[in-house]
Amino acid sequence: MPAIAVWIIALVTIAAIVVRPFGIAEWIWAVAGAAIMVAAHLLGGAQAAQAARDGLPVYAFLLGMLALAELARVQGLFDWISVTLAQRAASDTRRLFLWLFCGAVVLTALLSNDGTILLLTPAALALARGAKIAVAPFAFAIAFVANAASFILPISNPANLVVFSPLPQLVPWLAVFAAPSAVALVVTFAVLRALYARDLRGTYDVPQERPALSQSASLTAIVVAIALAIIVVAAGLGWPVGYVAFAVGVLAVIAIGIREPASSVAVVREAPWSVIPLVGGLFVIVRAVDATGALEHARAILRQASAMPHVLGQLYAGGVVTVADALINNLPAGVVVRYALQGDGIAPHVAHAVLIGIDLGPNLSLSASLATLLWAIMLRREGIEINPWRFLLIGAMVTIPSLALALLTVR
Repeated sequence: MPAIAVWIIALVTIAAIVVRPFGIAEWIWAVAGAAIMVAAHLLGGAQAAQAARDGLPVYAFLLGMLALAELARVQGLFDWISVTLAQRAASDTRRLFLWLFCGAVVLTALLSNDGTILLLTPAALALARGAKIAVAPFAFAIAFVANAASFILPISNPANLVVFSPLPQLVPWLAVFAAPSAVALVVTFAVLRALYARDLRGTYDVPQERPALSQSASLTAIVVAIALAIIVVAAGLGWPVGYVAFAVGVLAVIAIGIREPASSVAVVREAPWSVIPLVGGLFVIVRAVDATGALEHARAILRQASAMPHVLGQLYAGGVVTVADALINNLPAGVVVRYALQGDGIAPHVAHAVLIGIDLGPNLSLSASLATLLWAIMLRREGIEINPWRFLLIGAMVTIPSLALALLTVR
């Protein structure tokens, strides 16, 4: 009975996070689910505290990256970049799509997939509307790039910190994931380019004036660039990336705040900090699930994949994880995988395939990742509703070939 109760609470909590009944925020459902586990004595208080502490590097990373992203947004850096891209593309819609796609790749690699969603989605919508061109190709490009580019670097997706603890160093990471990332991005671009070929024909009205960057905005650009460079170097040297990201994020906000206190106040007030208790609640819930012995089934699947021929094992592990993403969202799936990978008999190439499934698999459905949920919320604020079935159709056309080829490429 306790095991059944744990599973019921876990599934209801995850469903509530995805559906948001009564408009209640995702983090409240996650924290409530974790609290119920403890209050019902389904998980000990000490175990829950330890599960929450296990997420400290992830919380630190998210706090730092959210601070940097919000600081750039407040200073208008991304509006400036979007207009610059429109001018450089010289009224060629297909070229503009390519520039935006490439810009989203770079931003995701350096600032995480959530940062890309939060910053480029409104900029892409404003850009498309201002140029009087179809919004859909540019909006979907942001959503799919945010996941497809999220395993270029260890810092490109908070889920990477969830799955691997500690993160592999930068050079070994690139040796494993550089080729699959490139393949996934090329396929994603090709499919989107083909699907929206008609919308991307022709030209658009080029913005005549570029928003002027204030001295504070220029200083912010320099500070953020330095902060990102430090984080990338830290990943290369094997330092604790999460704590480094937190430190440079705080220092960046302080540095800009000394010159312009209003910017720091806006960062503190407006950044989506609620993602931290959301992730913390999920860590506790998955620990309770683990106590039922359910994670042994996940470990059994990974061991089974490890015993298969190399390629088949990768496709099997990555495919199973992708389905799990679509069903329960990749954050809880990532936490499950984190603990499952700690078992014996799991081959490194299977662990690599699992990470690709966690990061790239969420392109399959609208509810499969926090980044995609944020994307849908931001579109809704702009008066654009996304049909989940339409997203599933487009997502399948993008995800199946990109995931399969990425899994075949990973070592």
